[in-house]
Order: sequence, then structure tokens, then C-alpha cells
Amino acid sequence: MRHSSGNLFSGLDFPAEGEIFEDLLRHGRLQIERILSSERPDGGLYDQPQDEWVCLLQGEASLWIDGETVRLQAGDYRFIPAHTPHRVLETSREPPCLWLAVHLHPDAGEAPVGTPGA
Repeated sequence: MRHSSGNLFSGLDFPAEGEIFEDLLRHGRLQIERILSSERPDGGLYDQPQDEWVCLLQGEASLWIDGETVRLQAGDYRFIPAHTPHRVLETSREPPCLWLAVHLHPDAGEAPVGTPGA
């Protein structure tokens, strides 16, 4: 793996609508991305095969996670296990929402956690 560096707060060009997802690192099963949200997120439902840890670095947001509404402020983080339905309900305009998301993708030969042989 080559060495890489950057700044999470540089080049912030927030979209007028929806969200922008930018990979910062992909290494094996690990994916780290920066997400820039407009005040009008698309609200699509996510049900991902990977675990996700998300941290709101800037702004305020409301998420719907498997039937529960969760309010986040800058600095708040949340772990979302694989196959947990979730969506972004609303995001702040000022300051706009800046997220850091860490995904741990499943290994093709890996048994799910909690199953025999795991």
C-alpha cells in the first residue's frame, strides 16, 4: 500500500442536492470515505452488506436507523451493523454536513459474527 495523506476539510465543494461520496482509502476489506451532504439529501434507503461506522464532523443531521430516529451533532458517531436499514432524513444547511464513514466489507470466506465456526 502506498502512503497517502490529505486534509478532511480541504476542497469542500458541497452539492446543491444529494450527497457526494469520496473514497479516501480502500485497503483490503477496509473503506474510508468522506461524505458531503446538501441540505436536501436524497433519503434513499441503505441496506448494505458491510458494517459501517459513521461520524458527523460538521453540521447536524437526523438519521432513520431500523425504525429509530437518531439526531446527530458534530462529533457524534454511530455504528451501523451490516444489513441494518437506514437513511438520512435531514441535514443542516449551515454549517453543511461533513461525514467520515468507515466501512468493513465482508470477506467472501468469512462466517458472519455469531455463527458456529466464526
